[in-house]
Amino acid sequence: MIIEDVLGLLGVGVAAGVVSTVVSLASIVSYPALLAFGLPPLTANVTNTVALVFTAVGAAAGSRPELAGESRPMLRLGPVAALGGATGALLLLVTPGRTFELIAPWLIGMASLLLARPPSGRARGEHGMLGRLALFAVTVYVGYFGAAGGILLFAVLSGMFAHPAAKLNAMKNVLSGLANAVAALGFALFGPVDWAAAAPLAAGFLLGGWIGPKIARRMPGHSLRYLAAACGVAVAVKLGWDSYAG
Repeated sequence: MIIEDVLGLLGVGVAAGVVSTVVSLASIVSYPALLAFGLPPLTANVTNTVALVFTAVGAAAGSRPELAGESRPMLRLGPVAALGGATGALLLLVTPGRTFELIAPWLIGMASLLLARPPSGRARGEHGMLGRLALFAVTVYVGYFGAAGGILLFAVLSGMFAHPAAKLNAMKNVLSGLANAVAALGFALFGPVDWAAAAPLAAGFLLGGWIGPKIARRMPGHSLRYLAAACGVAVAVKLGWDSYAG
């Protein structure tokens, strides 16, 4: 790749990393950019997933205040997220994507509407079987398709914990990062990853993921929740139009 391409992908990665950690829409920025740089759709998808792992690394480093005291739930839920990511990656490699393309707009739209509803303030602590099944289902989607998957995960965590939005966002970043990491391992071994594109994109994701939590924690009240919900509805409409009318 020429230096202009490397710098361009680095800039895309920074922007997408910030967007990922704040409103969970990294792939909406980075995936079309990879297509614009000439990568085929499947190569762009798996390359994007591999690079996204570094967003979670940056986000975890930038979210230490929000993650304080959450090690136990992260240890319980982390393996579920990793298993979901692995399942999604396997599905991507062996099945056509049409089914996920058709259901994704509905999943994202419903999750976004749930996010728009203010939390009740009651400590739910619903990380039993139902919560884990929901987490597994969402991380399968993250490993397979990924677009706005963080919004789905944000919605699931909102139903499990009565935490402030910034803390939920930090937990979401870590769990989606685990799902992406396992999926990325599968893609690195068996998928058509473009490593020349993945390297500068990953570096940008790392920096953007570190910057994003600093922005998220300064957003007042429920504005982070409402912003993510609005972005999710917009993505659901766009994906729905592409899937059903395109």
